Amino acid sequence: MTNNKSHTALQGLFGKERVSQLIALRRDLHQDPELAWQEHRTADRLYEELAALHPGDLQRVAGTGVVARFRGREAGRPVTAIRGDIDALPIQEATGLAFSSRNDSVMHACGHDVHATWTIAAAHLLAQHPPSGDVVVILQPAEEIGAGARAVLDSGLLEDVTCIFGGHVDRRYRVGEVVAQEGPLAASSDSFEIELTGTGAHGARPHEAIDPIVGAAGLVTALQTAVSRSLNPADPGVVTVGAIHGGSAPNIIPEKVQLCGTIRAIAPQTRSLLKDEVQRIAQAQAAAFQLGVSVKLGAGTPPIVNPKEPVRYARQAVSSVLGEAALTSLESLNMGGEDFACYMEHIPGCFMRIGAREEGGDVIPAHSPRFYAPEESIFIAGAVLAECARQASNCGHQPGTT
Repeated sequence: MTNNKSHTALQGLFGKERVSQLIALRRDLHQDPELAWQEHRTADRLYEELAALHPGDLQRVAGTGVVARFRGREAGRPVTAIRGDIDALPIQEATGLAFSSRNDSVMHACGHDVHATWTIAAAHLLAQHPPSGDVVVILQPAEEIGAGARAVLDSGLLEDVTCIFGGHVDRRYRVGEVVAQEGPLAASSDSFEIELTGTGAHGARPHEAIDPIVGAAGLVTALQTAVSRSLNPADPGVVTVGAIHGGSAPNIIPEKVQLCGTIRAIAPQTRSLLKDEVQRIAQAQAAAFQLGVSVKLGAGTPPIVNPKEPVRYARQAVSSVLGEAALTSLESLNMGGEDFACYMEHIPGCFMRIGAREEGGDVIPAHSPRFYAPEESIFIAGAVLAECARQASNCGHQPGTT
């Protein structure tokens, strides 16, 4: 254990019956995962869980999202929010868990089953002991495709929220450890699609073709110079080609090849530079191979950069729930994307990494067929998120004040 309070004591906050219900909820969600915008059963189940807590307001939003508002003790106090995401990934599960996914090639390989459950756990605590101000509980769809947060924002239900909190399970950290720190915590995540167009021919007579396969091979290598030769080594950035599509047979030179990939950055100027470089390099390489080229850049999620004040509330919450020793630091800069950043473009907030490696367990990467999170994380994050809302509600400035 790394914290000062035992997991058993934390589970005591919920009561034995509630602990069993929350574990059953997590396992049910894990067994029946649903992809982005398809989370219909998941949303129905979570709606029922929140309805049983009798919130002041409960709505379905963004198609497959759920938002509840729990009333605080005092009118006019700051309104806070906590968010959990609910969608799964197109991956075949290989965990061997007794409650493994029963949906072919779909699994909760990023822990969103746990995120959804700990959000319900936090709602239980907030319903039992309301903080000063209202708390908006968000169960958000479509995080994995970077679209759900904006859809929830478009609902208008967060317009009076002054501070928002969320977290992600992370097996790089032990159960009981929490990263809640100021500064960058996740990167922007933009996409690109490049189509190279040449002239098809027989594979035995390449001189009769303008070969987009060879051009694509050169382009994959050239794109790496966007980071290695155009970006200051002190500035984090990633350009990755994740998919290449082209050709139909070994003896046919195709007319077209498509490359798809991702661009990651922390600083806005780096994000802009890498996008420009991908465009420039693609056009230059296409010209060198006498190919036509089309470049589409997709605007993804912005980076997460945690501001000072919400981090202070989160650190106070972690210390109160788990003890100060539970606070830990980010081991290395995270270049993964997270659409929680979309909320933080409008609302100050803090996003945390929640330890999910049991004693003696392996560091298993997210988006892996073997990924899972232990159930202790539910009660740790549930208690921490509820306390984050209390701290911000009790200590935060009221809307319109300085």
